[in-house]
Amino acid sequence: MQFGITKAKKEALRAKMEALKIREQDLQEKFIRSSGRGGQKVNKTASCVYLRHTPSGIEVKCSRERSQALNRFLARRILANKIEARLLGRLSEERKRIEKIRRQKRKRSKRAKEKMLQDKRKRSEKKRMRKMVDEDFEK
Repeated sequence: MQFGITKAKKEALRAKMEALKIREQDLQEKFIRSSGRGGQKVNKTASCVYLRHTPSGIEVKCSRERSQALNRFLARRILANKIEARLLGRLSEERKRIEKIRRQKRKRSKRAKEKMLQDKRKRSEKKRMRKMVDEDFEK
């Protein structure tokens, strides 16, 4: 497994895979052509990595980088995270992050929006009154 990344990251991934009992023999690996950004490079080379963990049936595709070696590493890391989330029976950190972003982008209710606008009006009124008082002192 040569990925072109630091030794510490390789060892961390290897340890995680051993802890989760993920063996290389249980992984089916295919290389397919990437799609999307990257121009001719990704259209010509099979840099996208498809991994399937046979015992659990979990599948992962990774074409984040242009390098096939780096995508192999990233795919294994994603697979390990998915298996860990399934084993622990909890929401993965990634899902939590996505859910948080979704909540932040969600449209405000009419009541919340009205309250926010009311507070803004109060604040602007305060500032306007201060400005008027400041102008009186300058004269």
